[in-house]
Amino acid sequence: MESTSVGHGTVEHGSAAHPGLDIEALRQDTPGTAHRTHLNNAGAGLLSRRTLTTMTSHLELEADIGGYEAARQEQDRVDATRTDIARLVGGQPDEIALFDNSTHAWNAAFYSMTFAPGDRILTGRAEYGSSVLAYLQTARRSGAEVVVVPDDKYGRLDTEALAALIDERTRLIGVTHVPTSGGLVNPAHEIGRIARAAGVPFLLDATQSVGQFPLDVTRIGCDMLSATGRKFLRGPRGTGFLWVRREALDYLEPFVSDIEAATWDGERSFTWHAGARRFESWEASYANVLGLGAAVCQALDLGMDRIGERTMALGTHLREALEALPGVSTYDLGRVRCAIVTAKVDAVPTADVAAALARQGINVSTTVPEHTQFDTEVRDVHPLVRLSPHYYNTRAELDRAVAVFAELARTAG
Repeated sequence: MESTSVGHGTVEHGSAAHPGLDIEALRQDTPGTAHRTHLNNAGAGLLSRRTLTTMTSHLELEADIGGYEAARQEQDRVDATRTDIARLVGGQPDEIALFDNSTHAWNAAFYSMTFAPGDRILTGRAEYGSSVLAYLQTARRSGAEVVVVPDDKYGRLDTEALAALIDERTRLIGVTHVPTSGGLVNPAHEIGRIARAAGVPFLLDATQSVGQFPLDVTRIGCDMLSATGRKFLRGPRGTGFLWVRREALDYLEPFVSDIEAATWDGERSFTWHAGARRFESWEASYANVLGLGAAVCQALDLGMDRIGERTMALGTHLREALEALPGVSTYDLGRVRCAIVTAKVDAVPTADVAAALARQGINVSTTVPEHTQFDTEVRDVHPLVRLSPHYYNTRAELDRAVAVFAELARTAG
């Protein structure tokens, strides 16, 4: 596919094993699957027992010997989290900074750049709401201009239009890889090629793509990448990370300083720490960090190619099943679409559809216009029901959700 190395493959019926993944064992290792159909992995994935045990064990250690003492004892494992994240995204350990969420990670990169009157920030219609607000705030403060690149005929960021818009005023290309509001996968590799050729920094929001399918920062060609732990990585809430290409440190000046980020040189001078850790703060939840590390290791052990193949195929099955229902519409853009599926039942409020699913023990989310402002400007479709399966879900679970849509559509019709 254009932005990943994922194919569509086949998916088991019910809970039979998918080639390369023991789905039944994975479900047994995921307590939440015993009593819920969790189709809200774009919100927060279900923790595995492996991750849960890692976190609770560290909390018990803190209670037993003290927080500082536990952190010192587990320092090697904390450092290994950066190493494993680097393996996951194709970077180096010193290019990884740990955060308490993906927005803070993204902010650390974006607000470390400087903008002047006339500078241009190029972005897409799929951009996440918090990033849009940051662009607008920076434009108000600095006099920079926010330029929204149009979509192509598939609904992806139009790379030809992007290339044509780049000029000497362009200071940043900021793009969301997969939006919060649908299954679109933006052509990150092509955007990266254009950015490199033009010598323009490229900030990629990979919040919904990391953990869902393989990606490699070297192949993509971005300069900064932000992500969360709580979604398709299945890590704990309160975790995120930033990858920063070493060369990008030449033009990034961290917008806050901290004793974890810099060293006092004496008198009135300081030196930034080497690598991406200059963006970190000293205080952290080490139980969360180790939980993130456990989740990343699980993804690496299972193999992102296999995860991506299965997850994408589940999304395709769900989308096609919903599209086949009279009175139900799906709204996912893109030539290649991932495991996030958005849909609506004719004449039935989205909130009522979500409530009906919840009564059947099916977890979903709903989209809101304020989370994708630039998309809302051209598509008056929100709110939508957002369903997002992951590799531990089964076709039987997806079909249960489809049956709820079918009944609502039949009743409304």
